[in-house]
Amino acid sequence: MGVDPGLTRCGVSIVDGALGRQVTAVAVDVIRTPPEMALPQRLLLVADAAEEWMDRHRPEAVAIERVFSQHNVRTAMATAQAGGVIALAAARREIPVAFHTPSQVKAAVTGNGSADKAQVTAMVTRILGLATAPKPADAADALALAICHCWRAPMLDRMAKAEAQAAAAQRKYLERVDKQRKAVLG
Repeated sequence: MGVDPGLTRCGVSIVDGALGRQVTAVAVDVIRTPPEMALPQRLLLVADAAEEWMDRHRPEAVAIERVFSQHNVRTAMATAQAGGVIALAAARREIPVAFHTPSQVKAAVTGNGSADKAQVTAMVTRILGLATAPKPADAADALALAICHCWRAPMLDRMAKAEAQAAAAQRKYLERVDKQRKAVLG
């Protein structure tokens, strides 16, 4: 499940990943909340809709765009809050959550970490073999997040396993050194 978080428009998508880089679009939509509504109620609407998506589609993972930096602090806070309630909904269902920066998503989908929205939309349309481009941009961004995660997750898993193996080997080495030191000191 890919999520482009936002309070006014929150893009959500489901894709199926296959061997290699093959991905298929399953569903995409935009959760909308009225700007005049109070923040807690808007967050509740986003959370309820995201939970309904998770319960209906049962994703193996949820990929959420990481709020990196924005010029408008208020917008950044709202985006982070929307992403937070979605991450919470996934955690309650024991669905792994991954956060990807906008540049990671753009680089994965277009090959250029500073691609514009039109380039991202064009590549999402091409990668998924869609007849028409997903609209609005929040929908295309949610699909791009899901695609990015399908392509990056195997590498991230391998890196995590390698780091865990290195940490275990280091612990074992330090235990051996400590044991030898104690034997010498006696």
